[in-house]
This record gives sequence, C-alpha cells and structure tokens, in this order.
Amino acid sequence: MEANTYQVVSPAVVNLRIGSSLTSFISEKRFNRGITVSEFKCKLELIVGSPASSMELELFNADDKFIGLMDKDDALLGSYPVDDRCRIHVIDKSGVKMGEYEDVSKVIKYEMSNEAYEKRTDSARLFLKRNKLGLHNEEQRAKEELEMEQKRQEEKALADGILVGSRCEVIISGQPTKRGTVMYVGETEFKPGYWIGLKYDEPLGKHDGSVNGKRYFECQSKYGAFVKPQSVTVGDYPEEDYGLNDEI
Repeated sequence: MEANTYQVVSPAVVNLRIGSSLTSFISEKRFNRGITVSEFKCKLELIVGSPASSMELELFNADDKFIGLMDKDDALLGSYPVDDRCRIHVIDKSGVKMGEYEDVSKVIKYEMSNEAYEKRTDSARLFLKRNKLGLHNEEQRAKEELEMEQKRQEEKALADGILVGSRCEVIISGQPTKRGTVMYVGETEFKPGYWIGLKYDEPLGKHDGSVNGKRYFECQSKYGAFVKPQSVTVGDYPEEDYGLNDEI
C-alpha cells in the first residue's frame, strides 16, 4: 500500500502591512513571494522613501508579535514566514529623523503667477472657459443670480408685512409650533436674505439676540432666534405656558 503524499502550496502573492521608522503611516500592499529580499527592498523604496541600502527589515505577524529580522538579501521573500496581514517595519539607517518626510513646511512649493497660468493651453481654467462650465457659464450664472434676487424680493415683501413688536406664531417643518414677539426685521451679517428676530415666550431659542458678536435685539438667554419670514404668522396670539419653568 502506497503512503499518501501531501504537498502544502502557499499562495504566490501575499498582502503585507508596511510601516517605517520615518513615518507614522501604515500601507497595505501585495507582493510576490518569489522575489528576493533585495528586490523587496527596492519596491519598499517607493513606499517608505528610504534607500534600499539603508534598510533593516523587521517582520511581525498579523497580531504584531515580533518574528525576527529579514537580513538575507539573496533569500526569497517566501522563505520567511510571511502571511497575509503580517507587518514589515522598515528601519532607516541613513540618519533621517522620524517625521522628516511628513513635514510639508520643508517641501519646496512651485508657484505660478496668474498671468503665466492664463497663457497655458492645458489648464483646467481654459477647459472650463472653452466648455462654459462652472463660473464661466455666464447664462447659468445669470439665471442663478436672477433666482437669488427673486427669492430676496419675495422675502422682503413678506418681511415688510411683519412689524417689530407684533405677536406671532412660528411654524417650521419638523419642529413644534412656537409663539413669541417680533424683535427684529431685516437683513443680517450672519447669512444673506431677510430674517425675523424673535423673542420666544419660553426658552426655546438659541441665543439672547446676539449672533457672532453682533447684537440685533435683547432678550434672555435661549429665548432668542432668527427665522425666515415665510415661517412667521403675525396675529393676536396670547402667550402660552409650555410648563418649561415649572418647579418640582
């Protein structure tokens, strides 16, 4: 009776995590087990930035337990116990300091004047101009500006019918109906368009009438709010007791 023969075949490609003494980044790359450690180092140059001649390689398993050094340049990568998710830590011996490759302040930046950029025939700006896209689509820009002005005029017409001191009810989708007193009507610095400043009857607001350091009206903290004119209905609305100030 012939004895059974078993053969273990490892995948030709392995997924490894690559780290370095120069950076805090971890990259995950695929490598062929059939390359030599020397060839492996050459590929690592493009990942970690260290010269192959200055590399020392440490091998860790998938659980980050140290296995040993990969110190034989002529050995095949697959001759080491490299499995998926193993980590290779590259120690740079050239004298470069940790984080040196991450400090973008040391990178020499190329700057081009606006005049020189305008003369280029392969720029994104020229492409947009030729195809009338983005800011260079004058027809679309004119349409958007017209729509914004129409919206502004509609808001102004609604705002003109709301007087400071009026009682009102505020209805905003997804929120409970609130009542309060109109304290401000007009445009603001924090957002474009027309806004109605309110003092709610109860602390259902967001501020005290001041937004971004500019005061538009005065009220108690958390009683003030700004809403769009279309959310406000002026009328004889008596104050409601929401029970928010009740003590137990």
